[in-house]
Amino acid sequence: MSQVAPPAARDAEPPEGHDTTWRDGLVRAPESARRRLAAAASAALPGAARWTAVIGAGVVVYAVFLALQGASPFAVLRAMAVSAAGSQTAIAETLVRATPLLLAALAVAVPARAGLFNIGGEGQLLMGAVSAMGAARLLDGALPPPLSLIALALAGVAGGALWALVVGVLRVFSSTSEAISSLLLNYVAGLVLTWLVFGPWKDPGSLGQAYSRSLEGPERLPILWGHRFHLGVLIALAVAVGVWLLLRQTSWGFQLRIVGGNPEAARRAGLRVGELHLGALLLGGALAGLGGMVELAGVEARLRPDMLFGFGFVGFLASWLARHHALKAVAAAVVLGAIAVGGNGLKLASGLSGSAVNILMAVLLLAVLGWAPGRSR
Repeated sequence: MSQVAPPAARDAEPPEGHDTTWRDGLVRAPESARRRLAAAASAALPGAARWTAVIGAGVVVYAVFLALQGASPFAVLRAMAVSAAGSQTAIAETLVRATPLLLAALAVAVPARAGLFNIGGEGQLLMGAVSAMGAARLLDGALPPPLSLIALALAGVAGGALWALVVGVLRVFSSTSEAISSLLLNYVAGLVLTWLVFGPWKDPGSLGQAYSRSLEGPERLPILWGHRFHLGVLIALAVAVGVWLLLRQTSWGFQLRIVGGNPEAARRAGLRVGELHLGALLLGGALAGLGGMVELAGVEARLRPDMLFGFGFVGFLASWLARHHALKAVAAAVVLGAIAVGGNGLKLASGLSGSAVNILMAVLLLAVLGWAPGRSR
């Protein structure tokens, strides 16, 4: 009896540089001319050159948009570059902005390896910040600086993980789409935060704008460079390396990849698919919760209703730009952080709203997804 190769084997990628155009034409179903041309173009360009071309194409499209708005593309892009990387202060600001984006991207990347869509990074970030503030209120300065920060970090991790646990339980025990449940929980987290800062946690000194009490010195992440570059930046980088090693070098990470490739085959092979799905979502939520704590203790110092607005969705974008690769997510988060910081220069140079940078982010995502095919390893 002839053996049929499993999907993972049929879809396995050949060694780098190996030309399989002739094989694809014989074995695979006929593809459209557009897809064949895109594949040939991608194969012809080395990895670095391909990414440069993709990002360059996105910038060109954005330049056309700026020109249509009556702004000078060169002046705007130059102002954005100066705002994001024109000085040590600008570079520090970009890295600080990229930190929660990186942890939110990792919160997407881990479940994605198991074939899951965690769109709840926004809510998990918020619940991490809320939990960290709750721990600070409970401890009330009773611990010395190192232990206080560790307690806040653990609280943030637990808050994000518990928020993702709701998504995981619904997914495993009722087959509810994790994409829908995690997305809807973002809005619930926002309501919880708003209730707290307008209600029981409101600082009596807040008048026009409601916010919580401020974190004190022992509860703040130490500043390492300038006025804003804090220890959380290095923590996020270390976490990214740890996640990469976990997914790449451990049996758990290998099992996640198997489940993500073919969950039914993994189930028949004896893997506990439900437990792996639940674990991936829990770890993703924990990473986002840590991001919320880092933003609170490193930048914000207090809860306010609109804190971390949009960070989870930009982190989702960063993960997709990086193809859910933990180390590549570092570069993606820095690029998106630079774009966000560059919005200040955009407003000064063109008079457009700073939110116009979201168009550049969207164009880059479409460019990467449309013209940079391939899997992350």
